[in-house]
Amino acid sequence: MSRSGFLQYEKFNQLFSQLQSAGYGCVGPSVIDGAVQFGKISSVAQLPQGIELTVKPGSVRVAKGDHQRYFAWPNGAQGIKPWLYRSRELLWRAEQTEQGFVFNRPEVNAEPIAFIGARACDLAALQLQDLHFMYGDYPDPFYSAHRNALFIVGVNCSHTGNTCFCASTGDGPEIQSGFDLLLDELDDGFIVRFGSEKGLKIFEQLELTPVSAEGHVDAKAQIAEVIAAQERALLHENMHANIFSNLDDREWDSVAEKCLACGNCTMVCPTCFCHREVEVQALDGKSSQHIREWDSCFNQDHSYIHGITIRDETRLRYRQWMSHKLGSWRDQYDRTGCTGCGRCISWCPAAIDFVAEANLIAGDS
Repeated sequence: MSRSGFLQYEKFNQLFSQLQSAGYGCVGPSVIDGAVQFGKISSVAQLPQGIELTVKPGSVRVAKGDHQRYFAWPNGAQGIKPWLYRSRELLWRAEQTEQGFVFNRPEVNAEPIAFIGARACDLAALQLQDLHFMYGDYPDPFYSAHRNALFIVGVNCSHTGNTCFCASTGDGPEIQSGFDLLLDELDDGFIVRFGSEKGLKIFEQLELTPVSAEGHVDAKAQIAEVIAAQERALLHENMHANIFSNLDDREWDSVAEKCLACGNCTMVCPTCFCHREVEVQALDGKSSQHIREWDSCFNQDHSYIHGITIRDETRLRYRQWMSHKLGSWRDQYDRTGCTGCGRCISWCPAAIDFVAEANLIAGDS
């Protein structure tokens, strides 16, 4: 067991103070517009203390709980992805000069950010995003800059939602790696561990007391309870092969009848990275910006190529999304692109159950 200490609730704000003193801006969860969302915060007072989430297909509801915990909820509307793979990023600009057009790539001024409240499913997704944007043949300088400036405070889940299934994908609910600091929340404070040199520096500045034997037992028990409580599971070990073997399955038509092709699932998914690139010209015609924006494979024009829309039906777009997520990703990254967060189910306005559909198409009931 790695070195650990106990941080009492009344001293929790020390974490914020030490992170800010080290030059980090803090990003953490708050209740905004009826949902738990991550944004810039400066103190413990902005965290969603004492709240609970009731999560089911197509529905997320925030309510006041009978406790004083800060992280007694499954996961927020989005995780780390928007802070690294930005929804809108300027890639380069062109400006007219006397010598002609000059193309320049902007410098990335990545703000050091401490992300507080990362869950196991999101850290697993972060590893996939790193593989795609940092360790491929063409590393993305924008993502890499934001990633290298990131400090991660992970939190092991003490509660699960009706739509969570991370235990079946092997990505949670316990965080195994990828954090700088790791918290297990108990009724009176946090067990704190460090996972990096920069995490150790913050760890050593906190007023920690020894963790009791009961505290370690309670933390492990919470994780076991979350695993036992998860009602959904991706079942088939050969799902990636079975998905591609059933591309003409009638279930694709069935799910297409419900799907609105709105793209909500891809927007909240912590691993999706589809994008488009657009030109934004100045009115005087003397300059232009080349912008990368989030896109979705559910958008009809996403598969438009030279006068033809390759996937012109919702059935084909849903099939592309699921077969890529559960099939092609295994060929690309040696694992599926799903980390079991359940957001695609929770935030689907048609309440489509991704797990149930995948199990049906792969041959399980």
